[in-house]
Amino acid sequence: MAAVQLQPALDPEALTPPTEPIPHSVPAGGPDPQRFDWTAAWYPVAFLRDLDRSQLSRFTLLEQDLVLWWDRQGQQWRAMADRCPHRLAPLSEGRIAEDGLLECPYHGWAFTGEGACDRIPQQPDGGKAQGSARACVRSFPTAECQGLLFVYAGPGELAAQTPVPRVDPIEEDPEQWVVGDIFRDLPYDALTLLENVMDSSHVPFTHHKSVGNRATASPVELEVVESDRQGFTGFWAAGPRKGTLGSQHTRFIAPGLMWHDLTAKQFGRTLTVVYVTPIRKGECRVFARFPFKFSSPRFRLLFKLVPRWFSHLGQNAVLEDDQIFLHWQERYFEQAGGSAQAAKAFYLPTRADRFVLELHRWIQTYQAPLFPDRPLPPPRTNLQLLDRFQSPTQPCRACRQALARIQRLRTALILGTIALWALAPIVTVFGPVQPGAIAVVLGAITLIAGSTGFALGQLERKFHEGRRIPPRNHT
Repeated sequence: MAAVQLQPALDPEALTPPTEPIPHSVPAGGPDPQRFDWTAAWYPVAFLRDLDRSQLSRFTLLEQDLVLWWDRQGQQWRAMADRCPHRLAPLSEGRIAEDGLLECPYHGWAFTGEGACDRIPQQPDGGKAQGSARACVRSFPTAECQGLLFVYAGPGELAAQTPVPRVDPIEEDPEQWVVGDIFRDLPYDALTLLENVMDSSHVPFTHHKSVGNRATASPVELEVVESDRQGFTGFWAAGPRKGTLGSQHTRFIAPGLMWHDLTAKQFGRTLTVVYVTPIRKGECRVFARFPFKFSSPRFRLLFKLVPRWFSHLGQNAVLEDDQIFLHWQERYFEQAGGSAQAAKAFYLPTRADRFVLELHRWIQTYQAPLFPDRPLPPPRTNLQLLDRFQSPTQPCRACRQALARIQRLRTALILGTIALWALAPIVTVFGPVQPGAIAVVLGAITLIAGSTGFALGQLERKFHEGRRIPPRNHT
């Protein structure tokens, strides 16, 4: 695990000290035991391996637009409000200047990692406008943990006292795990995603022929073992695939982390970890992690040999198995009254939905609705719902680089084939080879190049869009 580094927050709208003393330790959700505040928590915004220290990145957290950048002077990642205080231009369109400061693209105002304005180029010598609180940009606390960059969305003074959500089994024995991961922006709400991943009973049907099988469906007897303001733990004694994989333990850490934990004799211990980061109403980013502690070194080696981009293509296909109907399901749910009416809106006659019901009970008990006064955005078309290029292909370093290599290879095949055909007449006139033999060779090369180019084109398409018909619906 990477060391946790905290940065102070500079908020020009909250420069006065708090009137109440800050507790030494503050749980996620803030100090009020009766209410859970979604802003008073840490959220992952990127895998560290996907960030480029020379570039600015943009992300929206709880409707707050942020710019993420590497502060050379402070030697840490920063997250700042993506608005210059001068004329409100997005700082993410700017650059990291030669001295390591964040420079606005509009008029060149520059800011330190703490959000203080360092210079205003249009100001005469001796001017002091950069010292005003109005010249500052809000800087959010950041932390690195288990390969992820986290941002604290609430009051900066509480960040250091609030724990960063982490996966305890990995923390206990980090060297024994190999981890696959993927992130993607999803066209539905964070709570809709949490409902979905807590519901193990949907896997045999929704993900039939991908990671599930209808034939393995069986009664799902879920039990909530413990529940409080910080989340709940659950247990499924029989476990998935009719008990062949062993019992399953589930942990939900409010507001956006959950994992399933099971141990199978044939594979070893496996986790399905999901971090949910709310972007805005009807949109979230999922960070899915798949840690394995294999029983055989052979499985561990094979897992490491699979390129990250290749595994992402398969994992994206799994996410798309339910992408379209979840986008619509949450709209029907909101029309039926949402979380406040979950017991009436949903018909939940079996214990298979015990965790879903517990999630909505948690929301109501601790007054934790997400974006309660915001309407869902207009629905998207199926083509828009299956778009992969904007997320995750473009922001994922492995996928972006793989796509560029595939495109270069296709171009090289085309240009190489054209060059060979252009040289054929010269070889026919001056070379010892018979024209018929040249035609056969060129035909074979063209056929191979064409077949390879077609296959690469099909592979390239998978970086841009998902499959229209999920495997479960194929006859």
